[in-house]
Amino acid sequence: MIPYGRQDISDDDIAAVAAVLRSDWITQGPAIVRFERAIADYVGSAHAIAVSNATAGLHLGAIALGLGPGDELWTAPNTFVATSNAALYCGAGVDFVDIDSDTYCISAPALQGKLEATAARGGKLPKVVAAVHFAGQSCDMRAIQRLSQKYGFRVMEDASHAIGADYLGGKVGNCAYSDICVFSFHPVKIITTGEGGMVTTNDPALAVRIAELRTHGVTRDPNRMDGESHGPWYYQMIELGLNYRMTDMQAALGASQMTRLDPFIARRRYLAGRYAGKLAGLPVVIPHQSSDGSSAFHLYPVQVAAEQRRAVFEAMRSAGIGVNVHYIPVYAHPVYRHLGFRDGYCPNAEMYYSRAISLPMFSRMTDAEQDIVVDALGQSFEQTAARPAQAG
Repeated sequence: MIPYGRQDISDDDIAAVAAVLRSDWITQGPAIVRFERAIADYVGSAHAIAVSNATAGLHLGAIALGLGPGDELWTAPNTFVATSNAALYCGAGVDFVDIDSDTYCISAPALQGKLEATAARGGKLPKVVAAVHFAGQSCDMRAIQRLSQKYGFRVMEDASHAIGADYLGGKVGNCAYSDICVFSFHPVKIITTGEGGMVTTNDPALAVRIAELRTHGVTRDPNRMDGESHGPWYYQMIELGLNYRMTDMQAALGASQMTRLDPFIARRRYLAGRYAGKLAGLPVVIPHQSSDGSSAFHLYPVQVAAEQRRAVFEAMRSAGIGVNVHYIPVYAHPVYRHLGFRDGYCPNAEMYYSRAISLPMFSRMTDAEQDIVVDALGQSFEQTAARPAQAG
């Protein structure tokens, strides 16, 4: 089976983790600080806070931005459920904005239209907009920031797919157009810590609060305590936090992976270019690349005819190709249906979902493996051409 994603673990990565296991610290130690600094330096942010996973990062980001009961978070439906779930964890509401039909990211014009219409009828405007950089390509963050300045919402980037991506001359994660950015290091992502995530920000107050929230809301800083410190052993829980910490073992793996991030991205971009050439004669729509930046190509999603999608998917799986589909519109899940969302809410997202197939994309993928994928895709169209249409 050629999977749609796969981690790339080197002997140096294994040695870095082994060194931590032999050290005095396997959690809450110096490897965390080194990994945080490596991410901040790479993306160009002032602060980076390591967390247990990206879901935790999104939750902490939502709390730190003040999201709570009576507030709303708006995001795109073309994402994993963790993005919008962060709002539900805070007791807030969720609403969805349709995607751009080219980039599959949240549509800035659709966001503007929804904001204008909501403001005109005196409706509830979002407190936070979570911009999801789908498949590794940045949203139109400059436009989103301008809207945030006009309508007063905070901006959180869900960059789970986008470590190493470029946007308007900088790296995604530099927070030039947002308050907070969140990365994921799950094994199918561009770099991995097994499970793990990172929150970046340029706001020192947000950085301090997120760091405290990930550790039960506890501080050892006398300047942040209520009353006098009892001594060097003393700490206080100054708000209700969570245990969202990363271990030093994970951080050591992440820091080691960071030394190869640029080669990982270069390989993915090479494979994306090669896909584009080899798929030219097949009835597929290949990913669009915005002129504002360069995708990290966490995913390589193509679109096929909706009536063929299921048959093509099943033929590819039968051929040993681990294709996948990203994503079912979030509001189609039962939890969100129970909140009142129905089919037709975001037509572009639903159209994309009905046609989407993610082809294998990972840095260790060989040219020969990619050729096998393309050949299997071509054969799947031949095999399904005479079959009756199936719902997909």
